[in-house]
Amino acid sequence: MDLANPTALLLSAVMMLRHMGLHDHADKIQTACFDTIRDKKVLTKDLGGSAKCSEFTAEICRRVQDLD
Repeated sequence: MDLANPTALLLSAVMMLRHMGLHDHADKIQTACFDTIRDKKVLTKDLGGSAKCSEFTAEICRRVQDLD
C-alpha cells in the first residue's frame, strides 16, 4: 500500500536516540523530518500531498545525508 506517514515512527526513534545520548543523530533526523514537511514538496496524503510513504522517507533520508 505504501500510504502510511512515517513521521511518528521517526520522531519516536529521535526520542530513543536522545535517551541514548546520541543527540547529533537525533537532531539530524528531526531537522530532516521537519524541513521536509515545511517545504511541502514531498508530503504523504494525510499532510496534503500525494507522495507515497517510501517517497517521503527517501526525501527525509536524502536530507539527513545532506546534513552530514
